[in-house]
Amino acid sequence: MSNCLFCRIARGEIPCRKVYEDDEIIAFHDINPAASVHFLMIPKAHIVSLQEVDETHGALLGKMLTLAPRLAKEQGLDNGFRTIMNSGVGGGQEVFHLHIHILGGGRLPSMA
Repeated sequence: MSNCLFCRIARGEIPCRKVYEDDEIIAFHDINPAASVHFLMIPKAHIVSLQEVDETHGALLGKMLTLAPRLAKEQGLDNGFRTIMNSGVGGGQEVFHLHIHILGGGRLPSMA
């Protein structure tokens, strides 16, 4: 999608503070961090949300989830981190391109 914010970041049209990039995934620091370390990981391919995935996305999602701990550690999150995926309007999603928030640093408040 040409006007999707995250697609534009993935294409390099909008600058970001990159944490990681390969041919399928880019990770970058959130511009409005909710923790001392807060970055996003997105697929370069436009996928609206977790609600839209199917079996064909399994390898990509697995790659993202196995990459998360490595990137978290590289960002100094040795004591743990939180991952969040908001899906759809009812799930609080604001940018409609699949993304994983990775947050940490200090003690995060309880979510429940």
